[in-house]
Amino acid sequence: MTRCAVRGAWCTGILLAVGTSLAAQTSLSIYRDGRVVVRRTLSQALQQGRNGLTLRVESLDPATLFSPDTAVSITSATVRYPSTSADALARAVGQTLSFVRAKGDTVRATVVRADPPQFRLSDGRLLLVLPGEPLFPAELVRTAPEAQLVVDASRARQRTEIAYVAQGMTWEALYQVILLGARCQVSGMATVTSQALRVDSAEMQLVAGAIRRTRQRAMPEYAARAQFGVVAMDRAGIEGMGEEAVGETHVYQLPGRFTIEPNVPVAAALFPRSSAPVTQELVVPGVLPWRGWIGQSPEPNRVPVQVWYTIKRAPKTAFGDRPLPAGTVQLYQADSSGRVQLIGEASNDHTAPGRDLRLQSGDAFDITVERVQTDFNQEQLPAPRRDQPPRQRATASYRVTIANAKSTAVTVDVREARFGTWKIVESSLPAEKLSSTEVRFRVQAPAGGEATLTYTVQIES
Repeated sequence: MTRCAVRGAWCTGILLAVGTSLAAQTSLSIYRDGRVVVRRTLSQALQQGRNGLTLRVESLDPATLFSPDTAVSITSATVRYPSTSADALARAVGQTLSFVRAKGDTVRATVVRADPPQFRLSDGRLLLVLPGEPLFPAELVRTAPEAQLVVDASRARQRTEIAYVAQGMTWEALYQVILLGARCQVSGMATVTSQALRVDSAEMQLVAGAIRRTRQRAMPEYAARAQFGVVAMDRAGIEGMGEEAVGETHVYQLPGRFTIEPNVPVAAALFPRSSAPVTQELVVPGVLPWRGWIGQSPEPNRVPVQVWYTIKRAPKTAFGDRPLPAGTVQLYQADSSGRVQLIGEASNDHTAPGRDLRLQSGDAFDITVERVQTDFNQEQLPAPRRDQPPRQRATASYRVTIANAKSTAVTVDVREARFGTWKIVESSLPAEKLSSTEVRFRVQAPAGGEATLTYTVQIES
C-alpha cells in the first residue's frame, strides 16, 4: 500500500486504470433520448476507510457518479478528457521534442512556454511559433478520459461498484411485418448507436418509457469512422431476451455481450419472429369538424382512402404478452414473383401487453373517393328556457362516390366523428355507432365499378 495526499488528507491509494481488461464487468441501460446509465463492477478490492482510484472511463459526467453499493460513497471525482495538441504541449514544458517540418525533415526544440508559444533551438535562439508538427511521447498524451476518485468504504469490499449517467448513445426499434393474407410474420430489431461511448463486451438493457429530463449537459464527443455492424443471434439467444417493468418503464435485457464503438450502429433482435392474425381496413375520414360549426361547401372534393392494418396480439401468446417499445413499423408484401415489396410504413407508440397493433400504412392507390355536399340548411331554434339564448341547428347532406379500379370487390368504411350533439338523420346505408362520437358506414364497392353512399347529418349548438 502507498500513502497519498488527497485535498490535504492522507489516504490509502489504489491506482487502477479501467480499460478493456475490465470492460466485461460493464452493464449499460440505454434510453432513447441519448442518456445511458453505465454500471461498472471492478475487481479492485476496497479497504475500510478512504481509498483513491484512477479510472479510465468514457463520457463520464462527474456530477452523476455514485456507487450502487450502499457501503461505498464517492467523496470527490476529478475528470480529465483525452489530450488535445494544446494540452500535450502544456505538459511538455521544459522537455525537448521533435517537430516535423516536411517529409524527412525534423527539428528538435525545447518547449519553453505553450501559450504564448516559445521554443528554444539547440543553438540557443528562440522561436515564437511552432517549429512544425510536434511528436509527443506517449506519457504526455491521455488517450481516454481519466477520473481520479476518492471513495469511502464503511467496511472492506471485495470489489468496487460505480455507476454514472453518460450522454451520446441512443436506440430505436424497427419492426418488419410480412403480410401473408389473413396472417403476418412480425420481427423486431433494436439498433443502438453511440456518438461518444466506447465499451468492450458489455451487457445492454434498452429502457422504453417517458423519462423526464431536467438537467442538460453537453459532453465532449469523439468522432470515429462510421461503420455498420449487425449482431447475429441464433433462436435460442433471441428467446433468452428478458423484459421487465421497472417503475413506469419497461427494460429489455439483450442476450449476450456487445462491443460498442462511436458511430458504429449495432442491431439486435427484440423477440423471435412471430405469426399473428392481421386485418386490413380501408377508411374514408369524415368531413365534419371535431368542434365548431359546419358551413356550406357545394364544391366536390377528392378524399384519400386511408389504409389501416390491425395486428392481433392475443393474450397468453409469446407475441401478445410482450410489450412493444415505440418505433417504426415497415409492412411488406410479396409480388407475383415472390419478391417482398415495401408497401407501407407507420410509427407505433409504446404498446402494452395484450394490446393490438393498429397502423396507418398510407393511402390506397386503386380506390378513389369523391364527396360532395348536396344540401345545406341552417335554422334558429327557440331557447329551451327564457334565461338561455336561442339554439342553432345545421343540416347537411352528402354524397360519397367510391370508385374501385381493383379486380376484386372491396369494403370501404366511411366514418364521421364529432364532439357534442349531432346525429345521422337519414342515410342510404345503416349507420353503425362505434362510440359516443363516431359512426361508420360500410360500403361495398364492386370490382371495376362504383358505389354511392348518401347521408344527412344534423348538428345543434
